[in-house]
Amino acid sequence: MQMIRYGAILFFSQLLLVQKGRCQSMDMAKGSGKERAATVRLITLDPGHFHAALVQKSMYPVIDPVVHVYAPGGPELQAHLNLVKQYNGRAENPTHWTEQVYEGRDYLNKMIAEKKGNVVVMAGNNRLKTEYIKQAVDAGLNVLGDKPMAINMEGFRLLEKAFAAAARNNVLLYDIMTERLEITNILQKELAQLPEVFGRLKKGSVEDPAVQMESVHFFYKYVSGQALTRPDWFFDPAQQGDALADVGTHLIDLVQWECFPQAAIDYKKDISILSARSWPTPLTLSQFKNITKKDAFPSFLKQYVKSDTLLQTHANGEVNYILKGTFARVTARWEYKAPDGSGDTHHSLLKGTKAALEIRQGAEENYQPTLYILPVARTKGYAEGLQRAISKLAKTYPGIAVEEAQGGWKVNIPQTYKVGHEAHFAQVMERYLQYLKQKKLPSWEVPGMLAKYYTATKALQVAQAGNGLHAQ
Repeated sequence: MQMIRYGAILFFSQLLLVQKGRCQSMDMAKGSGKERAATVRLITLDPGHFHAALVQKSMYPVIDPVVHVYAPGGPELQAHLNLVKQYNGRAENPTHWTEQVYEGRDYLNKMIAEKKGNVVVMAGNNRLKTEYIKQAVDAGLNVLGDKPMAINMEGFRLLEKAFAAAARNNVLLYDIMTERLEITNILQKELAQLPEVFGRLKKGSVEDPAVQMESVHFFYKYVSGQALTRPDWFFDPAQQGDALADVGTHLIDLVQWECFPQAAIDYKKDISILSARSWPTPLTLSQFKNITKKDAFPSFLKQYVKSDTLLQTHANGEVNYILKGTFARVTARWEYKAPDGSGDTHHSLLKGTKAALEIRQGAEENYQPTLYILPVARTKGYAEGLQRAISKLAKTYPGIAVEEAQGGWKVNIPQTYKVGHEAHFAQVMERYLQYLKQKKLPSWEVPGMLAKYYTATKALQVAQAGNGLHAQ
């Protein structure tokens, strides 16, 4: 219960900061005399993904409003600066960032030589990201990296060295796991820790894993109200990564975080990959143009193009594995465009000895993530115990309740908790800032990150071997 209270306090403090727009930080940025409170100075390195800008959609009292950006130049840099400018210029809770940009082919060396900040944010092309991470921590810089921090086994081995270097240099290397801040995931985790509701986690089997998670993402989407233009390299597995090694890391992280909270997972002992596969999502040249604003497939994608007009994207992957004796299945998929009124979707199923906890996000749920409690035996005693448990949990998460649904109960969650995916980036930053203040990560985080990236990259290696491909 102490763990639940701590998690809830952190969640609520982050939620309050997001909703109030960080007025204190805005005063600091306007020159109110609080500049001396800014102990964190951000560096943004080669921002090629919109996640780099989402970190700056809000402001923070301890972060200097001047951000130093190092990049080779080009449309990706400009897209990043445009998003930050949009946040600065919005009518409600505008931010007040000042971007100081260095453009040049030597941007990495320039950043390390100048050290104009102490936290490097990395979100972009993943081909060299792990190397960038290693060089940054070697130089004594903290790193907040977007997923994935490694996209193949070679990158994983380098990431191991980067974590060792970070420990030697007393800097914090951490990745952006936004799905931990989504309220249905939080409550699924909390309920799974209540024996009177969930029982204990089943072991499952290869055919029927006790843990099943699947996400569906879409290439064509909107970010901060505008249609997103993706770089053409986003479709190159050597630069972005296959689905398993990219968005699959979110699902693998949730399996670890929900089922074995605060457990230091040893990837050498606790994980066994049973099988993995990958398959493409075809994109027409017309669809590719809509997403990238490019009229033709670049040369590095030609090996994945059929009949000159159909791109076989490395967009889908699935892994079956055992984690600490429990069978799990993770599936990551991409499609072109979401149905009207919907967006990225998430399905999660945890099977306990007393009940299953399932998150659905289909048409019946109006494409909103919805948590269900599905008991093995729907008895009067179980129903009464569930109500008592929800009443206790509501003291930590005020307003939650359950109502009867087919096969069990649906968890009703107040709208105030549903801040949206983009707001989760500020919440991750708030958590990271707390760790920086404490000058350490929780003891289980680094083993967990290593376990996560081992699972993802090893699964990709197995899938590639099964598809007749060579591991990258």
